[in-house]
Amino acid sequence: MPFKKLHPYIQEKFESLEITTPTPFQRKSIPIIKSGSNAYCLAPTGSGKTTTLIMTTLQKLKCEAVGTAPRAVVLVENKEKALQLHEAFLAYTKHTSLRVYVGYEELHIDIQKSEIFEGVDILISTPKSMNQLFLMNGVSTSQLKLFSIDDAEFLVQKSAYAAVISITQSIKKCQYVLYSEKMNPMIERFESHFMEYSKKVKA
Repeated sequence: MPFKKLHPYIQEKFESLEITTPTPFQRKSIPIIKSGSNAYCLAPTGSGKTTTLIMTTLQKLKCEAVGTAPRAVVLVENKEKALQLHEAFLAYTKHTSLRVYVGYEELHIDIQKSEIFEGVDILISTPKSMNQLFLMNGVSTSQLKLFSIDDAEFLVQKSAYAAVISITQSIKKCQYVLYSEKMNPMIERFESHFMEYSKKVKA
């Protein structure tokens, strides 16, 4: 069964990459994410979680740049993961007008602030770096539509967990999607914070 009801650009991109059939996880998760629900997406490595994250982000932003404030945020564990995901996004966005920016603790916060100010659609960051930006009014969430966390297992670290709670308290309204291999008590606790009425997708 091929991918259905996706933006024409994404369909074309999948064809060029010879991705023709969704994985079982993608078949379950994509309709739920596209519906706008908060979602816990739980599946083992190799199930297509990263491709799902990228594709649903592009779908949400209609594959085009708008305004200057980020409309999608993706949190990851560290600089290495941030740079890997940035590369993965660029493979899908290079023929669009979408602007993808990557930030992490090792990059001076003032540099991040000024570069983000110039205009970003998708912001990839670590919780600590993102929280610093928030505390310095270095990023606007007024246009935010989608907030994703990739490989969310790292949130068992108390500092990362606390940073996510702090960040999400500042966001008025958007869709949250967490990707993880399995549920753990730490990420389950988000249900009483920003993951209200969330759906659980398991592969």
